[in-house]
Amino acid sequence: MARKISYQQAINEALAQEMRRDPSVFIMGEDVAGGAGAPGENDAWGGVLGVTKGLYHQFPGRVLDTPLSELGYVGAAVGAATCGVRPVCELMFVDFAGCCLDQILNQAAKFRYMFGGKASTPLVIRTMVGAGLRAAAQHSQMLTSLWTHIPGLKVVCPSSPYDAKGLLIQAIRDNDPVIFCEHKLLYSMQGEVPQELYTIPFGEANFLRDGKDVTLVSYGRTVNTAMDAARNLAARGIDCEVIDLRTTSPLDEDSILESVEKTGRLVVIDEANPRCSMATDISALVAQKAFASLKAPIEMVTAPHTPVPFSDALEDLYIPDAAKIENAVLKLIEWSKRS
Repeated sequence: MARKISYQQAINEALAQEMRRDPSVFIMGEDVAGGAGAPGENDAWGGVLGVTKGLYHQFPGRVLDTPLSELGYVGAAVGAATCGVRPVCELMFVDFAGCCLDQILNQAAKFRYMFGGKASTPLVIRTMVGAGLRAAAQHSQMLTSLWTHIPGLKVVCPSSPYDAKGLLIQAIRDNDPVIFCEHKLLYSMQGEVPQELYTIPFGEANFLRDGKDVTLVSYGRTVNTAMDAARNLAARGIDCEVIDLRTTSPLDEDSILESVEKTGRLVVIDEANPRCSMATDISALVAQKAFASLKAPIEMVTAPHTPVPFSDALEDLYIPDAAKIENAVLKLIEWSKRS
């Protein structure tokens, strides 16, 4: 039975249900217990934004606060995963990945290949991504393309509460390392989510809206921005198809190409900086494999190539919004009329 809960609650529920189902699953990270169990502390916040709140008392000994050392606790999680348990490690902000990149890039991502397929690393690294909370340049980045570039990692970017639960359960059950990217501004988003366990396969994009004029491709929070733009454009007689990638590694190339072959126009929306981004990668894919289908040049709607600003006004300008997507689509339509 489905009911409406938040994105944050969906993640918490997925963790609780998988920990109940599989005793090898445990949680570790900075403040994931948040002092719960200490003298005078009945329950604590549960992570910086409360995603793991309440889990400590449900699963004593399996929700572990760590020292403030990403290098140390991510390394411990990688080692634990290779020994047969399933850690869900919270990297508080994706921006802190620089402190533990070797453990992910050179260890977790490489073990299966280096051991001839005989080793598995069933590790999930949950991490907050994206701008919009006035958290400035060191707590607001979108580093999806960095992870996607690394062979051996799976990269997940849920855009809704339903997807957050199903994709996280799939990630916990996967036998390879998964980077699970949670956009901060989605935590309060409400949506219908089944109470029972379910999984969503990796590498299968979700067609959220059927259309014939333009293909809009995105992942994570900007999927919802693309849907807003598509609704506004529909009022002007422009029919947009909206694709939610769900995962950037594996990437559902077939769905992207199938849609572009139908519509002939592509706009890629990506909150990341444009250089070496998912936007440029998807644009290259379509240029290489569906060039003959294009009726207009590919458009990208991304953040500018700058650090995330702290100023309210500048951060609002930095983030891709529906108006920018609509302008990109209108540009393609006008280009087609001229050609």
